[in-house]
Amino acid sequence: MTDLTGKTALVTGSVQGIGLAIAEALAGAGARIAVHGLAEAGQIEEVCRHLRDMGAPEAAFFAGDLRNPEEIDALMQAVADWGGADILVNNAGIQHTAWLADMPRETWDAILAINLSAAFQTMQAALPLMAERGYGRVINIASVHGLVASKQKAPYVAAKHGLVGLSKVAALEYASRGNRKRGGVTVNCICPGWTNTAIIEPQIQERMAAFDGDRDAAIADMLKEKQPSLRGSDPSEIGALALWLCSELAHNLTGAAIPVDGGWTAQ
Repeated sequence: MTDLTGKTALVTGSVQGIGLAIAEALAGAGARIAVHGLAEAGQIEEVCRHLRDMGAPEAAFFAGDLRNPEEIDALMQAVADWGGADILVNNAGIQHTAWLADMPRETWDAILAINLSAAFQTMQAALPLMAERGYGRVINIASVHGLVASKQKAPYVAAKHGLVGLSKVAALEYASRGNRKRGGVTVNCICPGWTNTAIIEPQIQERMAAFDGDRDAAIADMLKEKQPSLRGSDPSEIGALALWLCSELAHNLTGAAIPVDGGWTAQ
């Protein structure tokens, strides 16, 4: 089992969905969790309490609008003052669908800022300290859309492809830092396909009406054009993979973009 006692993890977008599931997995292994995301005070307090109950010795919230470079700087400085991130999970992201000709330029700018540029900035701040310590893990939550494209998702696909490329560069630059015993410094992407989060729940509920309320049949129908397994992933499965990537056993796995997509990108 992976033991993260004494390690600190910053997980962006960790108040719900995949980010929260990753934070739960890391908390269960004993990591301190720097929580980040958009939520009301009550939800933030509940998430931090929940992560402490899961096993985190500490869980605290750190604010920062990832569209704003100055706020990212402040976020990373606050985490550094808290002890610094041994593990950085860039999970926060936004999406908007529209045809290329109709995509608002401000939407392009926002998606690129949050899904790509913010990861560059957090990595730039966190990786030097990881290198000094001889242990560090950057896990960037990309997407199958970091590996393949879909219509009406130009900025999202561009950002996620960029995130995969950025991660490969960082992996190469830091590959020799640390050693097997200390764990080394690795940078990887997880590329989820359909994942059962609250974001897609309205689509599932709408589709269930055509299948007499059969949830599994509705999901299979949604996924049939993309995901050969015909089933989505649970966020906890992404969390389990992220946790393994943090283990010392994963010291030589770096620069990878790992699809969790039921065969989508194998086609």
